[in-house]
Amino acid sequence: MAMTTRLADIAAHAGVSEATVSRVLNGKQGVSAATRQAVLTALDVLGYERPARLRQQRAGLIGLIIPELSNPIFPAFAESIESALARHGYMSVLCSQAPGGVAEDDYIEMLLERGVAGIIFVNGLHANVHSDRARYVRLLEQALPIVLVNGYRDDIDAPFVSNDDAASLEAAVGHLAAMGHRRIGLAIGQEQYVPTRRKTEGFRRGMAAHTGLADVDDLVVNTLYTVEGGQAAAQRLLDQGCTAICCGNDVMALGAIRAARARGLRVPQDVSVVGFDDSPLTAYLDPPLTTIRQSVREMSLAAVDMLLQEIGGTRAHRTELLYRPELVVRDSTAPAPVTVPAQAASAKR
Repeated sequence: MAMTTRLADIAAHAGVSEATVSRVLNGKQGVSAATRQAVLTALDVLGYERPARLRQQRAGLIGLIIPELSNPIFPAFAESIESALARHGYMSVLCSQAPGGVAEDDYIEMLLERGVAGIIFVNGLHANVHSDRARYVRLLEQALPIVLVNGYRDDIDAPFVSNDDAASLEAAVGHLAAMGHRRIGLAIGQEQYVPTRRKTEGFRRGMAAHTGLADVDDLVVNTLYTVEGGQAAAQRLLDQGCTAICCGNDVMALGAIRAARARGLRVPQDVSVVGFDDSPLTAYLDPPLTTIRQSVREMSLAAVDMLLQEIGGTRAHRTELLYRPELVVRDSTAPAPVTVPAQAASAKR
């Protein structure tokens, strides 16, 4: 087939000029990432073989977008995903979103420019119910395989892998209630995030089932998923007379312990604290942290497996793959004190 005929076919399918197709195939600059991807998709759909340079580039790289690295759970995900990809001959391009740094949309453009074969998003913008799904729809329309970890959205037609956040908090509340705690608080992140909503739902269900409390609005504090956020939330919950605090992640749990000690309270004798994630080193804290363990390795392997299915031309299941968490009991939880600690009681008054 003549080169001009091939260029015309690709240009018509991609909705661009033949000159643009030529620039993409020859690796020239001056073409947007979206246009470049549209041309490459047209090439695949029409059954034309990619130039060797583009074929190698697409076959070898996978984008991995994660939140900031300050929360140890995200480096854990990155390590597991990168290791799984390497076993299949792929190299990951790690994109971490430090506060004030490169935005997710900018990372997507950079990854498209590098011709990645697919992208895995861990707790990305998809987890924010107010975020625009258009960025993911655009990738799917370009036939770029994507997998999203945590933060399920039914309006995004892509494979999802998630921790069962609701079951996690039900288990945490059940553990504390079994030790006699009734005034249990929840220090959790911003309400617009899907994991936050699910954890809060599980907390409410657990409180109703194990303590008989149906109205727990005053026991839920939304804040930032940081040490400082956990400390601020714990201060409010201690003012409410809580003898136990469940936290949205292990970093927040550190803040909750700090807040308790600032009042002269002992953990766990006066106040029990439960974290979330089972991040590395939580077993070595003082006291070792009782927490909910996400199945990081299993979730990572599943995400990689589904992405490789999509890359290989097999449509992965669109139902959310939920992983059951594990409650890891250590020394930061203990039976409820006989009386509400004096510092908390006086603060409540």
